[in-house]
Amino acid sequence: MIARLHGTLEELHDGIALVRCGAVSYEVLVPAADQMRLAGAVGSELEFVTLHYLESQGQGSSFWPRLIGFRTVRDREFFELLTTVKGIGNRKALRALQLPFGQVAQAIVDRNLALLTSLPEIGRKTAETIVVDLKDKMGPFLELGTPVAGTKGAVPAAAGQLALDAVAILVQLGESRVGARDLVDRALDAEPALATADAVVTAAFRFKSS
Repeated sequence: MIARLHGTLEELHDGIALVRCGAVSYEVLVPAADQMRLAGAVGSELEFVTLHYLESQGQGSSFWPRLIGFRTVRDREFFELLTTVKGIGNRKALRALQLPFGQVAQAIVDRNLALLTSLPEIGRKTAETIVVDLKDKMGPFLELGTPVAGTKGAVPAAAGQLALDAVAILVQLGESRVGARDLVDRALDAEPALATADAVVTAAFRFKSS
């Protein structure tokens, strides 16, 4: 089982990242939401949290090993939960997840069928099934500061998790873990109202360039 992959992003095309680790290059499938972000990281060292599975070929006559790469463990857990819904396999989930996972999680909690059906390959019936199956399981995946329906503004994710997610993204983009932690701490000290890992990363890069 391959749980993490650290190496140089050599190529990115059609939802596949080619990651060189020593003398070996791995094909890593990436969710649609991450492809634009990764496009600017070609040539950089990064780290993926991975999901290793076997994909059926030739009507089940053979199986090929596949790797899916995520920014964080929490992203992988969300993906695995989504693929428990009937009719959503790994490939379909990869294409459907064009928005940040936290935004999709909030849409599930809010029963926002309009947003869910705007995702590729998600029709109304599938969207309704997603809501029924997953709406009570979304707490850990919501964006920081977004209240869960019926919790009177409770914050479902800890600030520590926000920082960890932001550090993981910066490490993927080539920062050392120590340097990433310092940038994230400075960003959160200066702007404590930052609500998403991507927003923290953007603020961190402002400190780096200043």
